[in-house]
Amino acid sequence: MPIPAPSSPILLSKCVVFPDQPSAVPDLKLSVSDLPMLSCHYIQKGCLFTSPNLDDISVLDLLKRGLARTLSRFPPLAGRLVTDHDGYVYIECNDAGVDFIHANAGEIFVRDLLVPGYVHDCFKEFFAFDRTVSFSGHFNPIMAVQITFLADGIFIGCSVNHAVTDGTSFWNFFNTFAEECKAAKSTTTVKRIGITPSPNFRRDSVLVSPVVLRLPASGPKVTFSGDVPLRERIFTFSREAILKLKAKTNQKKLIDNGDLTVTAVEIMGKQSNDKYCEINGKVGSIFESMYKNDTVANQHANCEAITVTTISSFQSLCALLWRSVTRARKLPPNKMTTFRMAVNCRHRLEPKLDPYYFGNAIQSVPTYATAGNVLSRDLRWCAEKLNENVMAHDNGMVRRFVEDWEGNPRLFPLGNADGASVTMGSSPRFPMYENDFGWGRPLAVRSGRANKFDGKISAFPNREGGGSVDLEVVLAPETMAGIESDWEFMQYVSSK
Repeated sequence: MPIPAPSSPILLSKCVVFPDQPSAVPDLKLSVSDLPMLSCHYIQKGCLFTSPNLDDISVLDLLKRGLARTLSRFPPLAGRLVTDHDGYVYIECNDAGVDFIHANAGEIFVRDLLVPGYVHDCFKEFFAFDRTVSFSGHFNPIMAVQITFLADGIFIGCSVNHAVTDGTSFWNFFNTFAEECKAAKSTTTVKRIGITPSPNFRRDSVLVSPVVLRLPASGPKVTFSGDVPLRERIFTFSREAILKLKAKTNQKKLIDNGDLTVTAVEIMGKQSNDKYCEINGKVGSIFESMYKNDTVANQHANCEAITVTTISSFQSLCALLWRSVTRARKLPPNKMTTFRMAVNCRHRLEPKLDPYYFGNAIQSVPTYATAGNVLSRDLRWCAEKLNENVMAHDNGMVRRFVEDWEGNPRLFPLGNADGASVTMGSSPRFPMYENDFGWGRPLAVRSGRANKFDGKISAFPNREGGGSVDLEVVLAPETMAGIESDWEFMQYVSSK
């Protein structure tokens, strides 16, 4: 049952924090991946911690000093958006600073916020720029940091313009912020060696286009309604559950030749006395053949060689969710459904972008299937569809996406207009729990109200690590009730 917040946080102070060194970064032109985000809300992500062993004033001073040093490494975050007379949008690295907000929610305890599965409404109050469109970075700070003190904890929430950063850049900033604060808190005289890589601000890739995105003078609006009723929940999947799910997905029957059906496990069993087998003229172990998209030569008569594609844990989880949400929505069999996944293009482009390229370097990859196929086919079939599209998103595909956008410049249509879409964002690979400001790792990672609609899913690593995953799921109330009673889905969800 929803737990009411005792009260909303009280705003105690607000100031502007400036970089402690002047910027040497030139104005940065928004790319083909940045511009569509001008109609999206500011990203809102933050971390919940136990109370530092410091008084509030000392904590605030420490965080301000650490933030000032961090902004010197991330000058665009202290800048503003500008549009020139030709219509090109830039980040002006002018050291205008970021908002720093001090709030108090002393009636709220950490235990109130960590009820398993439930997302407390008060998290929405822990962020600045609530439902603010990224275009407003022309006249608002690109970033705001809100520090909310609880009865026995502290929440550090960052709101960052989505036309300026994606998740990779956001968490690179957050990790650096924590590192700078921890270094400032240390009393040792030993010179600190930074471990967080510095961002790369180069703008010489195919993502930087000569095409102009024409926008109304008043700026764009979000492409989804923010007034429809929604439910939000965190579903946790332990490492053991993830491995079980992946095993189920990858043990699909691979050969259907008349009466002969052989699963991956059966192939391994039939060849268990042969430590090695010959694959494409090369000798390799059975396990190598099963997990590297190799072709396994079955030794039985009348059997053709097969290609065994290993589905990843995350693709298995996405397929499970796709099926459960589709089932809960009770769509007609001929209704086309869409599952969108955000893919990182940094390593897909040739030449590759720097892993810490600053900005958006993501593209949304849709996979389509009718509701009838999603539900009548098995988990493996859905996972293979997702896998095929992600694997096909190579350098050539990234460039085709760019060309397509240049032929029809447009904002990103975030939302679920047809009632049959799921959009997966964020990543369980992001280093969200590697943020130690000097008083330990986060207890939890949470987001605000931004960019949430029916079918919006965000994947986080679970605090326990080891491959465990948290899914932040936002759905229509009746759909959420449906997946909560869906045995295929809930059997993998942790009860903790």
